[in-house]
Amino acid sequence: MTASTTSGAMPDDSDKSAVAASLPPPTAMPAPPKPLSGATLAMGTLALSLATFMNVLDSSIANVAIPAISGDVGVSPSQGTWVITSFGVANAISVPLTGWLTRRFGAVRLFTMSVLLFVLTSWLCGFASSLEMLVVFRVLQGLVAGPMIPLSQTLLLSSYPASKAGVALSLWGMTTLVAPVVGPLLGGWITDNISWPWIFYINVPVGLLSAFLTWNIYRSRETPTQKLPIDSVGLALLVLWVGALQLMLDKGKELDWFASTEIIAMAVVAVISFVVFVIWDLTDAHPVVDLRLFKRRNFAAGSIALSIAYGVFFGNVVLLPLWLQQWMGYTSTTAGMALAPVGIFAIILTPLVGRKVTVWDPRKMATLAFMVFALVLWMRSHFNTDTDFNHILIPTLIQGGAMAFFFIPLTTITLAGLTPDRIPAAAGLSNFVRITAGAMGTSIATTLWDNRAAMHHAHLTEGLIQGQGVFGVTLQGLKAAGLSQEQALAQINRLIDQQAYTRAADDIFLASSFLFLSLIVLIWLTKRPAPHGGGGAEAAGAH
Repeated sequence: MTASTTSGAMPDDSDKSAVAASLPPPTAMPAPPKPLSGATLAMGTLALSLATFMNVLDSSIANVAIPAISGDVGVSPSQGTWVITSFGVANAISVPLTGWLTRRFGAVRLFTMSVLLFVLTSWLCGFASSLEMLVVFRVLQGLVAGPMIPLSQTLLLSSYPASKAGVALSLWGMTTLVAPVVGPLLGGWITDNISWPWIFYINVPVGLLSAFLTWNIYRSRETPTQKLPIDSVGLALLVLWVGALQLMLDKGKELDWFASTEIIAMAVVAVISFVVFVIWDLTDAHPVVDLRLFKRRNFAAGSIALSIAYGVFFGNVVLLPLWLQQWMGYTSTTAGMALAPVGIFAIILTPLVGRKVTVWDPRKMATLAFMVFALVLWMRSHFNTDTDFNHILIPTLIQGGAMAFFFIPLTTITLAGLTPDRIPAAAGLSNFVRITAGAMGTSIATTLWDNRAAMHHAHLTEGLIQGQGVFGVTLQGLKAAGLSQEQALAQINRLIDQQAYTRAADDIFLASSFLFLSLIVLIWLTKRPAPHGGGGAEAAGAH
């Protein structure tokens, strides 16, 4: 050592240089990739949108094929619903792992592998010859599908300049909202005109094209990776509580909810494992899911508003075609036609919303969307058994406008202010909450529909006395037309059920309308993202 250092004096410049030279160089953050442009940008957007559309479509396309699948593999339709349940449970488990997996493997590599594995599992689903095989392949399909939606969002944001991040989100949001509407229509047509395995086979060419384009365009834009320890305890708890919750939601209606010991057991497991999961995740150094994101006001209020609204929206998306097909005489194809026009205004207005979300206040835009959703549902609450096709189309058309102003502003608010390294985790977590809320919305809507229909049926029949009044006249008229006593009573009961289920649907539409209005409060608990900043978080995520 030199005299200056042993005596405690300050080192001179030569000492400083020597010390600095001996230290490892500081780790610099890699420069963010430049935005894409021209044909490359268009092809990149197409590749990511195709993957997103394929993923969301697959979550709803199998719904209408359950009777055909059940008949082919020799099980009851209630057992056939495991085709839907297995995918939903596996997908809900893997979505929140996106952040950890991205840091470990890189966004581009993970997304491309997810798409390729999705293609493989889709092909296997089509070849399944038994329910057990199909459920296993659907579980694998759901697991590999998890990172696709949040990473498509992340990569799309990195492709656009900060000022056009809203346009990127608008394209992404359009696919996630239109696909659930197209799914039942396309699935019904394929099942009726070809065969049910083709609802899975159609993913093969689409997925291969998406993976090929994505890898060729984005492989030079890979995100930084780091070796992270696996939070095995957190992962096990996540699988336990999400699996128990999803099974409870999917089987609750069939098992009469809490009248069933199975449902009670699932609920207890879900609650206890969830509480332990939250405590563990908030105290672990390398959590499998970054729950600390909920400490940010915009993320917490934005993701909750988005998720509850999506749950209400998705519950009504499921309910309307059920009512049309079961009680209004619509086929699966005509019911799909009644819902298809929702995409018209969504497609027209989405580019405008994408351009203006960085200029206008996204909180006002989201408020407008919720008010229009409330108006649409209020209009539907006046449906009756005489409502014709044209009157059903009017609120469906208007709803497209609400959809355009729904996803983009709320996603902008939710991700505002986050640094680039936290965007994948935030996108994965917010999508996980949204998917879970969608499953809950579907279960709640269909359960309430049955319960309210039973109540209305009781009210409609309590004043009827057999052989007297309108009841007696109708019964005699049906018997005079050639029906037996039992057939005439069954026909009258069908008419009463039609009225009861229509009134029950109206009740849910009206309650959903008021719920959308109340959710506006959550929007205004957030802070406005910085104008002209690509939606704040989106700019950060892209750059």
